[in-house]
Amino acid sequence: MKYIRTNSLKRLFSLKRRSLEDLLSTSEDEKSGFSMVSSELEPSPRPTWRCFSYEEIFDATNGFIPDNLVGKGGYAEVYKGVSSNGEEIAVKRLAKTCSDERKEKEFLTEIGTIGHVCHPNVLPLVGCCIDNGLYLIFHFSSKGSVASLLHDEKLPVMEWNVRYKIAIGTAGGLHYLHKGCQRRIIHRDIKSSNILLTEEFEPLISDFGLAKWLPSQWSHHSIAPIEGTFGHLAPEYYMHGIVDEKTDVFAFGVFLLEVISGRKPVDGSHQSLHSWAKPILNQGEIEKLIDPRLGGTYDVAQLKRLAFAASLCIRASSKWRPTMSEVLEVMLEGEKDRERWKAPKEEEQEEFWGFEDLEYECDSSFSVSPQDSISARSC
Repeated sequence: MKYIRTNSLKRLFSLKRRSLEDLLSTSEDEKSGFSMVSSELEPSPRPTWRCFSYEEIFDATNGFIPDNLVGKGGYAEVYKGVSSNGEEIAVKRLAKTCSDERKEKEFLTEIGTIGHVCHPNVLPLVGCCIDNGLYLIFHFSSKGSVASLLHDEKLPVMEWNVRYKIAIGTAGGLHYLHKGCQRRIIHRDIKSSNILLTEEFEPLISDFGLAKWLPSQWSHHSIAPIEGTFGHLAPEYYMHGIVDEKTDVFAFGVFLLEVISGRKPVDGSHQSLHSWAKPILNQGEIEKLIDPRLGGTYDVAQLKRLAFAASLCIRASSKWRPTMSEVLEVMLEGEKDRERWKAPKEEEQEEFWGFEDLEYECDSSFSVSPQDSISARSC
């Protein structure tokens, strides 16, 4: 399979000292409209990542041996490796069996997107390689993902102070993607398996394969086909293909509920976490949300703030959800003005109109399932 089809894409990687603005100048997204905002932006900083040779990543992963495979998804595989300077790395490789040109484009988009960001709570790109395929190189996160630590029964129960730290850090990283970047980034796949952890349990948002730039002149994207993870999809995205910051806010609300409760986004009976939690939140019985494995060892004030933030994030109507700036305010400072967040009664009573059933009746190719995530043990 031939991955690089144009000279402009080849130049995208060979001229690695160019600014990211130049690197993205021939991308498909810019052809769709991003050129109209480029003149308004200050030049992006030069990328800190570098181009690896195939020999380097081949040696680092011991020839991509199966023992070094730490994650596998629908179109990519992740291998653990050790670079020539002794640093542990994770090499994400577009699967050789993948012949979908759209997946190749998504992979290239991920390079351009994640190469643009710089935040303590976003996984940084170390480098890439375009020899004998397409590869992304990241720092290896030995702690794994939030999902793996939260749901692996063989591991100790995650303590409350760690959960709270993860929630705040993830919110900060997502706020940065929405407001701190020169171009707004909609992640589209915020979930616990895409939040990796450092040795100090600092969360790192990863896997930008579905991410979209959102120009300042645009209020939203209209996207088809729908992609994401069951249990995390906002109603307006799943039903109408509408994507904006509030799409990520909804998914973050589900993530908060997962961190609080220790439950998976979708249980064995195909009930989503947000549909289970919504009546509990509406009744104000937040103690029923807490992970029973914590044995009552948690900060009540912090729980109230996180639970209230989650209740706002998972509202069915996007216009009644907060921005990530407001989510952080609630999580850190609490309910200073609860009336400010009071939604109309019809919103509070609104159901998903069969949303749960639609999720599981759709064709599997319509969306990425939780099992398809490559991030649970990836980096």
